[in-house]
Amino acid sequence: MNETSAIPAPDFSLPATGGQTISLAELRGSKVVLYFYPKDNTPGCTNESTDFRDLHYEFVAADCKVFGISRDSLKSHERFKEKLGLPFDLISDVDEVACSAFDVIRLKNMYGKQVRGIERSTFLIDTEGNIVQAWRSVKVPGHAQAVLALVQSM
Repeated sequence: MNETSAIPAPDFSLPATGGQTISLAELRGSKVVLYFYPKDNTPGCTNESTDFRDLHYEFVAADCKVFGISRDSLKSHERFKEKLGLPFDLISDVDEVACSAFDVIRLKNMYGKQVRGIERSTFLIDTEGNIVQAWRSVKVPGHAQAVLALVQSM
């Protein structure tokens, strides 16, 4: 399900790979893709991350920064980034600051139990800091390409 909205993206300031802190407000002037994913080193999240990796040059050419974000620790993110050769940074949201602000925490059924987790979601933020597209309940195949196509059309 896709949503179009021209609402300001909620700001956050969170730790990311490479020993940096990513603040959404400081990224104004660039298009930004934030893809929220459930967990490092799981099949769907690995596929999604490698899809964004493989298209990274084209995102950069379109003046767009890409960030993956999950509740995993920085240590886990650093290993995941290195293992997959990701050219972009991963943001650690262990306290669910951005996850709550972007409303991506859902109750899911896992092996017959209800668990709280991240609903795979992607947000495209324009140069003014507004959410121009939100993808929720993302299915990985073809998703990164669809995001790139929209970025390139802006």
